[in-house]
Amino acid sequence: MQQKIVIKLRVPCEKCSSKAMALAAAADGVSSVTLEGADRDQVVVVGDGVDAVCLTTSLRKKVGCVLLVSVEEVKPKPKPKPTEEKKCGKPKDPPPCGCRTSNPPCHQPQLEMCKVAYDPYPPPCTIM
Repeated sequence: MQQKIVIKLRVPCEKCSSKAMALAAAADGVSSVTLEGADRDQVVVVGDGVDAVCLTTSLRKKVGCVLLVSVEEVKPKPKPKPTEEKKCGKPKDPPPCGCRTSNPPCHQPQLEMCKVAYDPYPPPCTIM
């Protein structure tokens, strides 16, 4: 069961908030950690089987004053059903003369001929 944990930080600097993110990311079962809120003062942790109380306690010991705001279950987003294309009764017309659409009608593409040369006596220097 995936859960979303929101923890409010009461720290004065960016260094402390990045430290809190690193600690939260190192916890077992965490799949993502983000900073949210108007002042980027909330750490949002999403994971499977994350102990919110243990995470909050470890953040209090390492970072300072933190507050557990909410713990809620993340529901998986329903996959949209593939839409069926509506088929008209009339099939599409094939391109004229069976030619590719990039070439003018009724003109065959020109082929470029290449010949591979083989030297039976290669020069002794192989760097060139």
